[in-house]
Amino acid sequence: MFDWDDLRIFLAAARAGSLVAAGQRLGMDTATVGRRLARLETALKSTLLARSRVGLQLTAAGAQLFDAALEAESAMVAAGRVTQPDQVAGTVRISTAEGFGTAVLAPALPELARARPGLRIELAAQTTFLSPIRREVDMAITLSAPDAGRLVVEPLTVYQLALYATGDYLERHGAPPNVEALRTHQIVGYVNDLIFAPELRYLDEVSPGLSPTLASSSIQAQRAIIAAHGGIGVLPCFMADGLTRVLPEVMLIERRFWLSTHREVHDTARARAVRRWLMALVERRHRDLRPHAS
Repeated sequence: MFDWDDLRIFLAAARAGSLVAAGQRLGMDTATVGRRLARLETALKSTLLARSRVGLQLTAAGAQLFDAALEAESAMVAAGRVTQPDQVAGTVRISTAEGFGTAVLAPALPELARARPGLRIELAAQTTFLSPIRREVDMAITLSAPDAGRLVVEPLTVYQLALYATGDYLERHGAPPNVEALRTHQIVGYVNDLIFAPELRYLDEVSPGLSPTLASSSIQAQRAIIAAHGGIGVLPCFMADGLTRVLPEVMLIERRFWLSTHREVHDTARARAVRRWLMALVERRHRDLRPHAS
């Protein structure tokens, strides 16, 4: 029989993809994480995690155990709710797109912390989304609605994007009179093969085949390039302060953020509090998110 606490270590390592990251998440040194995983593998007589160039990968046996461990973890969470059903406390980890996380959520988190001192928020604002299904996070704010029975999915907000440049760039190079004229300009956008969601393929929507001269996988980096007079690019309107909108009469793109929460945590007091806060936040920021709404 194995130690049930080793299952917790296994879940952390599988989610993190490395012993070092799992140790940081658990507050353990890397050697201890490795020993605990080895002990679990010995007890189960199976290799659960294989090392590869990209980190730890689940084996077939590991994948089966991972699903079973998720169910066990969910049962423990449910048991905790029995004893403290209405306590707004604990950790809520949120995955979101980099731009929305840094420009909208992060500045508002201190307000939430003051209102809910028992809450601990972990914001994963990056160029890829973590998965509530795999319990890498409790909530995810994504560009499309996930199709998974384990999730409760609801629309969060519509937001708008447009073409932007600096006034200095437009003065030096001239404002394009039409979409076709963009091909004579320096365009800023995503690295094509690093686009992690089809909703980010803005340039094809602007003009099929339009490609960037300066590209980055990071929307924050793209904004920095544009702000440094590097060209014209598509940005969310909530990230465009200080920039000049280009072709405002013809170019406006809309997208929607979706909020998904794992069913096992959806009705906890902490998750309800965070969802209410998110809904109130996007309503307060609606003029920044949808400045050109009719």
